[in-house]
Amino acid sequence: MVVGDFAEEVDTLIIGSGPGGYVAAIRAAQLGQKVTIVEKGDVGGVCLNVGCIPSKALIQAGHRYHEAKSGGDEMGITAEKVNVDFSKVQEWKAGVVKKLTGGVQGLLKGNNVNIVQGEAYFSDENSVKVSMDEYNSQTYKFKNCIVATGSRPIELPNFKYSKRVINSTGALSLDEIPEKLVVIGGGYIGIELAGAYSNLGSEVTVLEGEKRILGGFEKQMAQLVQRRLKKNGVKFETQAFAQSVEETDNGVTIKAEVKGKEKSYDADYVLVSVGRKPNTDELGLEQIGVELDEKGFIKVDKQCRTSNKSIYAIGDIIEGPQLAHKASYEGKIAAEAISGEASEIDYLGIPMVVFAEPELASVGYTESEAKEAGYDAVGAKFPFQANGRALSLNDSEGFMKLVTRKEDGLVIGAQIAGPNASDMIAEAGLAIEAGMTAEDLAMTIHAHPTLGEITMETAEVALGTPIHITK
Repeated sequence: MVVGDFAEEVDTLIIGSGPGGYVAAIRAAQLGQKVTIVEKGDVGGVCLNVGCIPSKALIQAGHRYHEAKSGGDEMGITAEKVNVDFSKVQEWKAGVVKKLTGGVQGLLKGNNVNIVQGEAYFSDENSVKVSMDEYNSQTYKFKNCIVATGSRPIELPNFKYSKRVINSTGALSLDEIPEKLVVIGGGYIGIELAGAYSNLGSEVTVLEGEKRILGGFEKQMAQLVQRRLKKNGVKFETQAFAQSVEETDNGVTIKAEVKGKEKSYDADYVLVSVGRKPNTDELGLEQIGVELDEKGFIKVDKQCRTSNKSIYAIGDIIEGPQLAHKASYEGKIAAEAISGEASEIDYLGIPMVVFAEPELASVGYTESEAKEAGYDAVGAKFPFQANGRALSLNDSEGFMKLVTRKEDGLVIGAQIAGPNASDMIAEAGLAIEAGMTAEDLAMTIHAHPTLGEITMETAEVALGTPIHITK
């Protein structure tokens, strides 16, 4: 017997409670909509539970351990018998996740958003059936729906996920630090986890199919990361294509074609990190007139509206970089569009960050992208080595690059490689969004000594008036 045959009516139904879904739900509720959010897994989605947050916690634990072992030698600070209790690391990481996901649930309830646990499937253009379990389901009739179901790791045909063939979720929930780890894929997820486990003591090998790692970032930025990882013992094989894996109870043997030659690698685990695919295949979207592209991404307009005018889509399931903050941004746009506001998406100011060593961050155009887009653009660069705060941190490798329009100095892009790049990039993003010039940044007084001064100094380079480096 099916319980719950009578449809419950809501203004806005949101499918998925990740950084896109829960933000959309809160914004929609603030705008006076009656909102129900449906989640088949854990509230907070992939990002909070098995993605962004736990990965950064693991990265931080790796930093702490590595620094305790060897990070203070140059300062005359050494430590003996530094150990890592990985079970406690995992326990601490789980605690961070619990605090954040609990906070999200509190925010949803505080905004009178109804939370429903279950799996959603579209019954028709304006209703969804939510299956709570094998016997119980509930139909929800909506005026508008926002689909925010996120993505999942791509599984390679010859590398089916198992105990020793793992994806990013599996890599974050290991109960041991691998002695040897092979990472397939040199994108941001693979590089972040390679760095984390390398810092924790694993012998890591990265197999990347392209000629270099981190293809989404400028070559010089990626080289800084690769050099630092190599110094920490990470091995890299580029133009390497994983072919097969043999698994035993104790480990794996991976065979790969590297620059035309066959090689094999033994490891405790192999992490497959070759991208993510949108979760759009089990919702019944096609039967309600929602158009998808050939890769399964939902097609949307500038307000995140699909080909079905009452249904919106945000986050990893639509075109663009699969980033949590992009999903949150789109969630606000969709909620506001439903309320009749003129909000539209504009991706120029969305930053990309890699929590590697050093951190990488980019926003707006790179110099080459700007020129390809038709701008008469110039790039100005300032090194972290010329910054007092970076020197005092004993972490002065890296640079900031500011991309400006030659005719008037308008800031149209920025790239940062160095400590705290993930935080520093926000000022450059604000400059782009606000239509600021290099002069505006140069004339803004920055506290000393701080890494933030690097933004001011880079702007001075763009103006041709640098103080702390020679022309």
